Amino acid sequence: MQRRFSSVVLIALTVLFAGSAFAGELQAGGAVTGSSADYYGQLINVITGNWQEYGQLFTLLQSQWFSKIFLVVITAVPAVFLLHYLIIGAKHFDHDGEQIYFFSLFARIVHFVAAISFSLLVITGLMIIFGSFFGGGMIIRTARYVHLVSAMVFALPGLLMFVMWLKEMLPQFHDIKWIFILGGYLSKKKKPVPAAKFNAGQKMYFWFATLGGGIMAYTGYIIWGFGATVDTVRIYTMLHNALGIGIVAFYLTHVYMSVFAIAGSLESMKTGYKPKDEVDILHSLYKY
Repeated sequence: MQRRFSSVVLIALTVLFAGSAFAGELQAGGAVTGSSADYYGQLINVITGNWQEYGQLFTLLQSQWFSKIFLVVITAVPAVFLLHYLIIGAKHFDHDGEQIYFFSLFARIVHFVAAISFSLLVITGLMIIFGSFFGGGMIIRTARYVHLVSAMVFALPGLLMFVMWLKEMLPQFHDIKWIFILGGYLSKKKKPVPAAKFNAGQKMYFWFATLGGGIMAYTGYIIWGFGATVDTVRIYTMLHNALGIGIVAFYLTHVYMSVFAIAGSLESMKTGYKPKDEVDILHSLYKY
């Protein structure tokens, strides 16, 4: 950890002094050789070093580690939730009693489009990662095109969700308590948990899906070969896959919580209403 921190400090100082020296030389009008582009290339080389050095790391991660890590995620996370379902079970609430209007029609439409496109992104992304398992060929090429189209579709609802729910998704002190008790999901008892309209788990998934999705979109754009060098593609591919691991884990968690952990939870995204019983327990700080 100290070594990494020292590296970050060294890089920051290098950027500062190299940039200052570079700017000072231009301002002084000293005798220099080469064009401004040459100086820029030299400056970047000082800051980043030889990007070709990442080639070996890229090959190692792509050929061996990423697929193994993704495999662990898509097997271990569902296995944990299966145990939870068998041991703890789903939480049930009174859907015939008083209902609380929770999501507007606009929010539900945006969420629906986002959910479909995001699900396709996850599914096709995993197909690409495990391309050799599916035999490659046409099915993987099709998955790549679906992945690209799904990313473009998700961009708009992703942005709308970010603007629409930004204020309510900001971290608050009661989120810490929610995390410590894991939202009360480790108990069969229905006790009020500290959460407003969205709990800490939903907030974490929100930031992964919106900001993380934005980074995934940009790196994906570069990976598709839109004017980037091979070395840049390597760096962005590693970043894309590393972030994808976290997103897949949160996606599987979100699916389990929405479909299995809370009986009838999906109804709120159809009708916009949640049972008052559920709101009082799982969103005890929500003002309605």
